[in-house]
Parts: sequence; C-alpha cells; structure tokens
Amino acid sequence: MINVNRAVNKSNMEENAPLFYRAQEIDGLGPQMKYSKDLEGINRKGSSDEELVRLFAKYRDEESFNEIVNRSSDKVYRIALKLTDNISDAEDVIQEVFILVYKKAKTFRGESRFSTWLYRLTVNVALTKLRQSKRGKEVSLDGYMPKFREDGHHLVRPVVDWSQEVDKLVLNKEFRQLIQQAMDQLQPVDRAVVVMSDLEEMSNREIGELLGLSVQAVKARLHRARLFLRGRLAIRLGYSPT
Repeated sequence: MINVNRAVNKSNMEENAPLFYRAQEIDGLGPQMKYSKDLEGINRKGSSDEELVRLFAKYRDEESFNEIVNRSSDKVYRIALKLTDNISDAEDVIQEVFILVYKKAKTFRGESRFSTWLYRLTVNVALTKLRQSKRGKEVSLDGYMPKFREDGHHLVRPVVDWSQEVDKLVLNKEFRQLIQQAMDQLQPVDRAVVVMSDLEEMSNREIGELLGLSVQAVKARLHRARLFLRGRLAIRLGYSPT
C-alpha cells in the first residue's frame, strides 16, 4: 500500500511557474496578467485562499496562482493518492487539478470555502483517472452480499467474527496487500465513498455533496462496499463470505 504521507515538492514559486505557463498554453492564452495598482503592496502569503483566487481570476496574477499551488499541492496530492493508490496517477491529478483552477477560477463564487471547491475538483479528476485505468477490472459486489432463505435465516453460514484478529492482521504485509487488491476492485465511486468515510473521516452529507449523491445513496454504497471488502477478507481467512 502506498504511503499517503509522501509529499510533493512544490515549495517555491520557481517550481510552480512552469505549471502556470503550461496552464496558459493549454488554455490557448498568451500572457494575460493585468497590471493594476490594486496588486501593489499585497502580501499574498498573508492573503486568504479566497482572496488569492479572486486576485488571480481578476488580474491573472501569477504570484497569486503560485501561492495557491504552494499552499494546496500537498493536500491535493494526499487526496489523489488515497483515491488512486498510484504515485504516477496522483501526480497527474495534481497537474490537471491546478490547470482546472487556472481555467475555472472565475467560476469560483465564494459560496463555499476554496478548500471545498478544490477538494471537489480533485475528487472529480481522480475519479476520471480511476475510470480510465480500471475499465473492466471491477467485480460485481452481489456475490458478497448476505443471502437468506425464505424463513429469514442465512442461506450459508454467516461470517465468523474475526474482528479480534484485525490488530494482528493489519501488521501483516500480505494482508494489507489483500485489502488494497479488494479496494482496487471497487467501482471508482464506491472506492471514493470508502476513502472519504474511513480515511478522510467525512460525514455522509459531506460525501454526498462532493459526489452529487443523496445521503441515502452514500449510505447504501458504503454498506455494500464494506460488505464486499469484508467478504474478500473472510475468504482469505478461510470463512464464508456471506
């Protein structure tokens, strides 16, 4: 499993400048910074994220854009890596996200925090990346759902309670790899729901707002995904999946 604490080195403006110009090139625009006395004396490091986006959207101010990247790249990388579990894909997500920030800055209305807007962009880009890389690799969750007889009893014996073994198992490299393999077989949205809930510790309402799902849909996806993961682990431990 990839170390999600790995940080992207985006610590100074010179490193971020190529991203600014690449975004400019992709957007089909030449230098567009508008000189204004409004920019004089502004302490960008002391400005809020929302103010930096406003400055960039209005003046195409390179320094404001670079400060946004400096502040946010590690967080974007962390989220992208948790969702994709692939260093190369996560680094691609960073590039695409900040190119979108460049292109869509004027659409940020300040109705939510910039961090929320950026998180949504990151999740959307990461999900697109996952869909491209995992086509045909997802498995049906139905085989891991509980099955019951007409009288309400389990069709097969239920999973034995092996929760007491978890602390020992998570220290096992092979077991961690098994978890990751199971996560990789989830559909992208289901994987995102699990990551946001169990790793990011977000509420169902927050997850729904970011993914465009109802709270009930989030709960259903989370429940099915957890049953699937539990079933996969149960089989590995020699128990019935359902």
